[in-house]
Amino acid sequence: MNKLPKLGFLYLDYVLRFFDHSNFKAWPDKIDSVTYHWGNDKKRFIKEVKRKKIDILIGNIPATAYDTFVEIAKELPDVRFVPSLETQFSNKSKENVSLFCDKFNLSTPKTKIFYNKQNALNYLKDKASYPQIIKRSYGPSNYGGYYVHKVNNYKEAQKIIEEKKYNPIYMQKAIDLKYSGDIRVMLIGHKPICAFWRYAKEGDWITNTSQGGSMSYENVPMNALELAVEASKAAKAEYWACDIAIDAKTNKAYILECATAFAAFPYIRDWICKYLMWDFSNGEFSKPHIPLFSWEELGKMDPALLRTMRHIAFGKYKPSYDGTWYLNDLKESFDMEKTLSTNPNDIPENIIPNEIPIKDELNKKPNRDNFESIKINLNTASLTDLMTFHAMEEGLALEIQQYLQENIITDSSDLLELESIDEQLLETWDHNICDMRIDINKADISILTKVKGIGPKLAKTIIDYKEENEQILNLNELILLDGIGKNKLNQLKSRLKTGE
Repeated sequence: MNKLPKLGFLYLDYVLRFFDHSNFKAWPDKIDSVTYHWGNDKKRFIKEVKRKKIDILIGNIPATAYDTFVEIAKELPDVRFVPSLETQFSNKSKENVSLFCDKFNLSTPKTKIFYNKQNALNYLKDKASYPQIIKRSYGPSNYGGYYVHKVNNYKEAQKIIEEKKYNPIYMQKAIDLKYSGDIRVMLIGHKPICAFWRYAKEGDWITNTSQGGSMSYENVPMNALELAVEASKAAKAEYWACDIAIDAKTNKAYILECATAFAAFPYIRDWICKYLMWDFSNGEFSKPHIPLFSWEELGKMDPALLRTMRHIAFGKYKPSYDGTWYLNDLKESFDMEKTLSTNPNDIPENIIPNEIPIKDELNKKPNRDNFESIKINLNTASLTDLMTFHAMEEGLALEIQQYLQENIITDSSDLLELESIDEQLLETWDHNICDMRIDINKADISILTKVKGIGPKLAKTIIDYKEENEQILNLNELILLDGIGKNKLNQLKSRLKTGE
């Protein structure tokens, strides 16, 4: 085997890791890792990459770090970033998705982007046709539709703009969605390897499954796959995902979102890394074979089972001696191929579509400080609420909800019982989490027994004391109860309270 490039994983503090060593099963050499620490860490990071003699850095870059890593990449001209910085351009914002699609003439809904609020309101009042979708441009890619709003008239649009203070103001003509759903397409080497419909729940329009919608892997139309392949090739992306709408009246496909950053099933992450090993080794590792529409069969399997079957592989079809070749060379086969190298010219010019900003606004940074910090109680949070947390993935949100079926969270540290959560991740969530201590005077025995540190016996003792005294005015009273010493009392004070 020829000499292989030195690989390194690009990690960032507080950000869940998309790839790790287990995804690169069979790679013979050591894979290093380099972690970027938020703040003024650029020089140290560059120095460490050079010291470790890394040839290829693998990992997605969060939107908030994109500009910093553009500068870092310039200082590391001999290091290949996977995905490339140019490929990750559309990850940064909805604006960048529109700029990318506009540059490469990809089909999207009619989009308007305004930095000037009055210009936006004038357009919505005098020129827009309804319904319109108004979105927050910046933010995580997996926020479950929390910052996406459908407005049916100017009055509703004006209210959203005044309340949310989004800057820029990003809006799209709402597509009359076929089957009230959109389609997620995932690609590796420009080949669709998974696609599924996402349907809105009855009476709703948001198609994100975290808001109660459903999924189907059946009957994904070919024009959705073709558009996703076109976008993937324009991006020169090793791996890619598109959310695509199909117009109910015309059957035309439109890109709603596209990026290298997306939530992928574990076996898809393994497929991506098999492809990357084939690419990095110049073919010495075998290229993964993934039949088109294999997702229809995989979609019938229980997700819990699929998580345990990480290294799913398929064999290529070989006909018998006297058999017939059923495979053909139609375009529907979408061969998996190596991607072209990107270059800075692939990035669209940073001109806001549909509005040339006035001179003073050209250098204005989007104001992301106007968003109110929404405090969430994890015990009553919907999946949509959970998906707004930094670096949250749908699988982890579901794991938290499953944990809550048997437990009550009174402090965010309770979540450390889950393997996927560590203290650094909790630090990024704490400013979004409200006081979750339980009101001891309102709690019954079934609630108290779910509080960490309180078993059935102690819960009954507390309830009996409360009934005898009508209510507990001060938590220090609990020291009088059997089974509660000074340490236990301090523990309970972090989980209980006597009122609002």
